[in-house]
Amino acid sequence: MMADAMVQRGLSDDWSCPQLPASPREAMDLAMGMARARLAGAASPRDLTVIGSSLGGFYATWIAEQLGCKAVLLNPAVQAARDLATQVGEHHMYHSGAPFVFLPEYVDELAAIHAPRITQPDRYFLVAATGDEVLDWREMRDRYAGCRQRIVQGSDHGLSDFADWMPEVLEFALGDKPARP
Repeated sequence: MMADAMVQRGLSDDWSCPQLPASPREAMDLAMGMARARLAGAASPRDLTVIGSSLGGFYATWIAEQLGCKAVLLNPAVQAARDLATQVGEHHMYHSGAPFVFLPEYVDELAAIHAPRITQPDRYFLVAATGDEVLDWREMRDRYAGCRQRIVQGSDHGLSDFADWMPEVLEFALGDKPARP
């Protein structure tokens, strides 16, 4: 949906959505490299918005704190090392079903990239669903206190009603950036 919305606005060159590796360290190396490349010609770090869902929201928070960019967090993991410590073992990718192994050292990698606090709440937009069956929305709300928040009544971890909230996400992410023909 986001890719289609960016294409419709003529902003497909401003969009990327990489498949991140299972290793948090490797995922952050990839994502930070991409973010730094996007910022190379930017007037301000706030010209970049990273968007992440679940563990991606945890990653987006780290990137935003490191680079000073904006972040949209969709049902983000707040304490990823704690929450994923029980998930060591073999799993399958959500969209492809391809297998991957979550190794014990990944928990330590997650702990190493935990941003201890949110330094500039105005750079963040939280979308949290009260019906999230995986993560506690109240923990999200509290972690991002002072940030722009959309607490969605009901819904689920995957925000199956994301189309309803996407215009607000795009408004925060793009601001007054004009569409291109």
